[in-house]
Amino acid sequence: MQTPITPSTHTPQSSGKTPTPATALSLRWRPVDIAVGAALGVVSGLIYWAASALSSWVFPLMTALLPGLAGLLHGLFYFPVTLDLLIIRKPGAAIYANLVAVFVEILFGNAYGSGLIVIEALVQGLCAEIVFAIFRYRRWTLGVTCAAGLLVGMVYNAFLLAFFYQGVSFLSPRGIIGTVCEAISAIVLAGVLSWIMFKAIAKTGALDRFASGRAVRAE
Repeated sequence: MQTPITPSTHTPQSSGKTPTPATALSLRWRPVDIAVGAALGVVSGLIYWAASALSSWVFPLMTALLPGLAGLLHGLFYFPVTLDLLIIRKPGAAIYANLVAVFVEILFGNAYGSGLIVIEALVQGLCAEIVFAIFRYRRWTLGVTCAAGLLVGMVYNAFLLAFFYQGVSFLSPRGIIGTVCEAISAIVLAGVLSWIMFKAIAKTGALDRFASGRAVRAE
């Protein structure tokens, strides 16, 4: 039986910074993480599919109004990657859920083919992971979420210029407008929107089995 430690017997060694077993295991995946990650992936895939269908007629209208303006909505194609990480808070969550999402999108059909979007999903998930990994998966703030979204958006913008808009120079008016719109979309949709959605879901109690949900409910 463990003897309770009173203030008078508390030693400096017991308050050191060595991680406890609970902390060391906190990044390990549990069955519930796998299940919820898959569910998030399915929902994200439906969002991607709907965004793909929407883009076929909305994006040309926005482009006709101002070339590059459609970038304001591009965040619809990647905002779930930050949301997945905010909820699960485990290394690889964004990559895992985003791959599930893209296979769901392929299953329902899209206008962009399957090969490129699988690579795109991997890269988007990896970009979000990089930012949170810099903070060792311990800082889950709005600022870090926006930074992750921005990195995803800028890499996605480069991907589009390389594979879909080959005739557009990055420094051309079309390239600059598109990049600025992409940055705005990334910060607002993959940053702020993901953060708001995460907070709203957590406050319902649906995420009480996750440290992320308990942290919000304890605020």
